[in-house]
Amino acid sequence: GKRWPLMIDPQEQAKRWIRNMETKNKLLITRFTNGKWLQSLEAAIRIGQPLLIEDLAEFLDPALEPVLQRATFKQGPRSMIHLGDQDIDYSEDFRLYMTTKLSNPHYLPEVCIKVTVINFTVTQSGLVDQLLGAVVRKEKPEVEKRKSELIVSMAKDKRQLKELEDKILRNLRESQGDILDDTVLITTLAESKELSKVIEERLRESERTETEINETRDKYRPVAVRGAILYFVIADLALMDPMYQYSLGYFVQL
Repeated sequence: GKRWPLMIDPQEQAKRWIRNMETKNKLLITRFTNGKWLQSLEAAIRIGQPLLIEDLAEFLDPALEPVLQRATFKQGPRSMIHLGDQDIDYSEDFRLYMTTKLSNPHYLPEVCIKVTVINFTVTQSGLVDQLLGAVVRKEKPEVEKRKSELIVSMAKDKRQLKELEDKILRNLRESQGDILDDTVLITTLAESKELSKVIEERLRESERTETEINETRDKYRPVAVRGAILYFVIADLALMDPMYQYSLGYFVQL
């Protein structure tokens, strides 16, 4: 089965993303230094809630082992898992996220094969893009709003095109006898063709609009580039003395 994600997250961007995504699903948050973390894990598994274990060090608590291995078993119709010293109900809606603030953690191979390690460390180009968005939101909020709406609408149109293609292929596969005699299939093909033309034209228009928006945004790119350089300079100050520590969130706020 799939492995739970362990995110290298020195700037805490993964943590923010998880909270935004899962708060509506009643996200539980804990850490291994919390004496009641196992109770939070048990509750999340039983009820089927997402759980974030944050600020990991370079070890994982052995009590987490059955969850990482997804060592579930059936007891009649119920899915169960052995946790601690008891068997508990295992909800398929349960989701586990783990994050560490360590920038270069060394996890043992036996840990790495049980999780999916994702590096969320911000890069120079990634930070430039983020700061560009922040600057444009401040200076030209209507442009950034259009940009966000455009991304959503283009993704929706592309998904609709893919669904149309899948529908046509499915109908062709399920058609019996002479295709030319299948009036339902012919009608569906004709309607799909017209709809795909409309969507493709809409996508072309969206791409033209996107080009115009990007030209406006790029006027602010030098500001974002300077901001990114400045962040990486002050981030390195902590190597001289721990008192010079700035989180990315605090830097963006400043």
